[in-house]
Amino acid sequence: MAKLTFQTDLCKGCGLCVNACPKGCLTIAADTINKKGYSPAVMAQPDKCIGCAFCATMCPDCIITVEK
Repeated sequence: MAKLTFQTDLCKGCGLCVNACPKGCLTIAADTINKKGYSPAVMAQPDKCIGCAFCATMCPDCIITVEK
């Protein structure tokens, strides 16, 4: 199983990573606000992640790290 790490304090909550995930593993946290005032992306279903790194590729701020 792949491990995703998010730098949540830098996330702008744009949702590009959420839309890029082919398995629907990511979501925007509705109940969390980061230091910049945005709701960050979070891993909602880690067991479904295949480690494709599409999310990390789509992130304009490079806040996602994927480890296999």
